[in-house]
Amino acid sequence: MISTDTPLTTELEKHIRKLIKPLRDEDELYAILKVKLTKKEFKIFQNWAKDEVLPPLLEKLKIDEERYSTLKEKLIKKLNQEKLKQELMI
Repeated sequence: MISTDTPLTTELEKHIRKLIKPLRDEDELYAILKVKLTKKEFKIFQNWAKDEVLPPLLEKLKIDEERYSTLKEKLIKKLNQEKLKQELMI
């Protein structure tokens, strides 16, 4: 299926440096990311996709802003790994 503007696809397009093919549909992206990311990374990514404020997420995950920054950097690196990008694209 051709990707449309959904929260997950929009957020992925913001953070992945080079996309050659269209992204999979929202349900497939959700399933892939849920398996490939840690629980905290996945919750952070969902927070970005929903454009929610950060403080409640930090409290929910029981992390501080420094740990959040570290997780955020790892998450963006992970999203840009070729193997994961290939799984996310059609």
